Amino acid sequence: MKSSGFTLIELLVVIAIISLVLALSVPSLHRAREETRAVTCQAHIKDLLVAFEMYEATYHSLPYGFAVMRRPAPPGGYLSNPTIDLPGWYWPNFIGAVNFKSLRDRRSLECPAKRLDNPLLQADVLCGNYGVNRSLCRSDGDFGLYQEAFEGEPLSSSAVRNPVSTLLLVDSGYALISWWHVRDDPLMKESARIADTAYVPGLSVNKEREFWQGQAGDAIAGRHPNKKVNVGFLDGHSERQSAEKLLVDKVGEAYPNRSPLWEPDQGWGTTIPTSAN
Repeated sequence: MKSSGFTLIELLVVIAIISLVLALSVPSLHRAREETRAVTCQAHIKDLLVAFEMYEATYHSLPYGFAVMRRPAPPGGYLSNPTIDLPGWYWPNFIGAVNFKSLRDRRSLECPAKRLDNPLLQADVLCGNYGVNRSLCRSDGDFGLYQEAFEGEPLSSSAVRNPVSTLLLVDSGYALISWWHVRDDPLMKESARIADTAYVPGLSVNKEREFWQGQAGDAIAGRHPNKKVNVGFLDGHSERQSAEKLLVDKVGEAYPNRSPLWEPDQGWGTTIPTSAN
């Protein structure tokens, strides 16, 4: 009687075919997962841009990026981790994006593609998610390196000549970021304060910088396909761009391409500092 089962050779052929299909499909699934995370990240930035617009419509200016602890505690408590951050109000508190009773609100502040290998940083919502441009959303007191250029009252959209070209939010190593963190200047020395190790993920100059333990993978390898980042602009639109587009080049002792992307042109004849005092 002829057997109706598979022969060993037939089984090996089937296994080989299945293995080949898996080998071809796994990279595609990985790319699809990365793309999904990038799209989710961009949706988060769009939601946050709407929150910024609502804040500005109410208060006629952008919020502070950071305000020192002399203010009462924000609703839901301080975002900061006292071991690595300064306590105070950060921009998510001002725009009402933080409500620890709502998991959705918390998730809107987190990039699903961040690559932090340090549990301390993973638990800190200020680390490895989205950063606000400190040239727009300034601080009300000394904060980190180069604070002289970023202290004062926050700007308003109406005071900026090119809001369509001026960065407000971006994938970032910290919740506060500025053009100082994306300079083509590898000699930049970072302080022990984590706010000063802000970065744009995937930027080439990050290879020459020192980071906190667990930040390097996110900073150097990047988060999204082709080392792109999601950027939200002051006029409310968002784009996915190559991280290299955000690099500020050094020419001699100046950084001519920092404006209008990072340092907005306010049209007042104001001289913006090019170096820290």
